[in-house]
Amino acid sequence: MSASRTERLLNLLIALLNTKYGLRRSELREKVYHDTVSSDVSFGRMFERDKSELRQFGFDVETLTDKGWGSDDPATTRYRIGKDSNRLPDVSLTPEECTVLILAAQLWEHAALGSAALDAVRKLQAAGGLSDAELPAGVQPRIRPAGQAFEDLIAAMHAQHPVSFHYLAGSTGKEEERHVEPWGLGSRFGQWYLVGHDQTRGDRRFFRLSRVTSAVTVLEKESFTPPSGFNVRAELAGLAELPQQTAVVDVQQGRLLGLRRRAQHVPAAVPATVAATDPGAEPGATPPAAGRDRLMVPFRDAETLGEELASYGPRVRVVSPPELVTAVRRRLSAAADFAAAPVPPIFFPDAGPAKRGRKRTSEDQLKRMLQLVPFLVHNQGLHISEVASRFGITRRELEEDLRILICSGLPEGYPDDLLDIQWDDDHVFITQDLDLNRPVRFTVEEACALLTGLETLNGLPELAEGNALESVTLKLLAAAGEEGLKAASLSGPEVGPEDSGTLEKAREAIRTGAQLRLRYFSPQSDSVSERDVDPLRLYSLDSTWYLEAYCHSARALRNFRLDRIEELNATGRPVSANATPAESFPVKLFTPNDDDTVVVVELTRRGVGLADDYYAERTAALPGGGMLAEVRFGNPDWLPMFVAQHGGAVRILEPASLAATARDWVEAARAQYEDWPAPRLD
Repeated sequence: MSASRTERLLNLLIALLNTKYGLRRSELREKVYHDTVSSDVSFGRMFERDKSELRQFGFDVETLTDKGWGSDDPATTRYRIGKDSNRLPDVSLTPEECTVLILAAQLWEHAALGSAALDAVRKLQAAGGLSDAELPAGVQPRIRPAGQAFEDLIAAMHAQHPVSFHYLAGSTGKEEERHVEPWGLGSRFGQWYLVGHDQTRGDRRFFRLSRVTSAVTVLEKESFTPPSGFNVRAELAGLAELPQQTAVVDVQQGRLLGLRRRAQHVPAAVPATVAATDPGAEPGATPPAAGRDRLMVPFRDAETLGEELASYGPRVRVVSPPELVTAVRRRLSAAADFAAAPVPPIFFPDAGPAKRGRKRTSEDQLKRMLQLVPFLVHNQGLHISEVASRFGITRRELEEDLRILICSGLPEGYPDDLLDIQWDDDHVFITQDLDLNRPVRFTVEEACALLTGLETLNGLPELAEGNALESVTLKLLAAAGEEGLKAASLSGPEVGPEDSGTLEKAREAIRTGAQLRLRYFSPQSDSVSERDVDPLRLYSLDSTWYLEAYCHSARALRNFRLDRIEELNATGRPVSANATPAESFPVKLFTPNDDDTVVVVELTRRGVGLADDYYAERTAALPGGGMLAEVRFGNPDWLPMFVAQHGGAVRILEPASLAATARDWVEAARAQYEDWPAPRLD
């Protein structure tokens, strides 16, 4: 990142905003570029690049010429930017609309567009249109992160660059490389889909993200134009759900209670319908091994069920269909190969999680500054640490921004012509803003984050019934302008609860302060237990809802999935005095405790999103886009399942004993399929 480049762009913007009649090239070279270029040719190239950068920010750089003789002379051409160019229109929101909007923004949390949603909220705060709102305890939905592939596709889609990736075709079972123009991303049937133009096949195609088997490569040297009026929700509406199939699996007796509850037991006397030489063809082709039960499990997508069954390791062996066997074997083989690869040096240079994503540029810093100035104008006197926290940067980074700002201003350079910001007492005040007191319009990502979030909230009846959701959507569409129309390229998942009855009971208990007794199935311990809990908050990931509660058995905060609660009844007692929710919002799925096991894992580029999902305390980037992450786990017995489930995207490095246990778990699971022919991956 070049501070001088950032300062130059900022000074050029201020100069062009604060001139009524425009500035000639000679004036700009002398007053803005005076020490940065050595010739007219180099100045011309730099000026054209900088104008292009400002236009990418949405500022319309006007070109003015004098009529008459010499009007086509470049030396007499003048440039300016209108004071209202690319400014976010005033948006006035009611308290009810603020509540809905904040819920929509916080849907994304760690998911792709999370930072864009925060940027959009900051712009509304800077414009004075968004006030603090108290969020309801029973309505705190979130969108489940869809992995690094989702983030890469979002970036490519908005930049209009094609992508390439390896894809496992559902029709042929073959893994092939695809080159695709990404037109839109949307969720349907609980799965994320990419809709785009398949350049290899020359036609529109749907790609399920769960079948993307490699990292996504963005082809930045190529570009495309999406179809006019494209709407991904309308495209996905015509997509038929996959037909239901039946998987045959052999499960260790007395294990995997959750799988058994949705399965049908197959009697051992079912006759074979094909030769026993094909061990995966039919339920009764070969009998299950001793100590195993044969089950028939309904499913629709082999990749989704394959991820679950791979996590069960040697406790389950898939008998049929062959494509499900292939899905499980591929994950187990990838996990085993990754575990056997050379181990990188384990070193964390920073105290906390390292920032991911592309390298910061001067354009990124200028974007932040254009948010920072109006934010300070409308939030005078905030402590410098709070300002840094609001922008997700360190105090040192903020002070670097402020030092550049106070050296920026009109070309004349007089004291009154510079931005005036003081923070000597650690409280930040701004008294001269040079017409930067209004935030710029929403970017495509920011408009998508808010408008898609609002559309997603339509699945919650308590929000959709009022008019606040509809009215705030209309206001934001008007404010976003053309960028808001591009939000049709993204469609969020359903967030309505699958079990509304349990949700309503929990919500009523939270409202009245009543203690609950619940019968709960835990897949990690593969057991059912009864707990007395003090309910505190409800929240969701997509349509999966969770109850945050103080558990009297564990004497700590715990998070319970509502679809794993078998019974839920009031005990007749009020909640205890020590029942207080966690400080974090949105609620963390995993509450850290002193007796947690600290584990160092290595993540591939495809799996780096797991560091956010599991709240890594420290991370370090690795060559090739991978990452080291230090994560707390309350139940280390679950870690082998975690490694097997993600099939080569993660491995345990420390403690060594856990790494060895995970390797043995994966190898034992893979050994069950040694008699199967190798899967075709051509």
